Amino acid sequence: MPSAISRRKLIKKFKALGYTGPFSGGKHQFMKKDSKKIRIPNPHGNQEISLALVKAILKQASISDKEWDNA
Repeated sequence: MPSAISRRKLIKKFKALGYTGPFSGGKHQFMKKDSKKIRIPNPHGNQEISLALVKAILKQASISDKEWDNA
């Protein structure tokens, strides 16, 4: 089950799942895997990325909770 996470850990998990990046985008950086492209949030200060946002990103990337936990 995903939980609130730091930006650094989020990027590390996506790299473990085969994504490359992050690359510079318009307002947000993004990561890519094949034809999938996900935006990486940039929380202000040392705040963590909320559970709700992590779940939304995983849904956009079609990543199951099990895949996420095993990454």
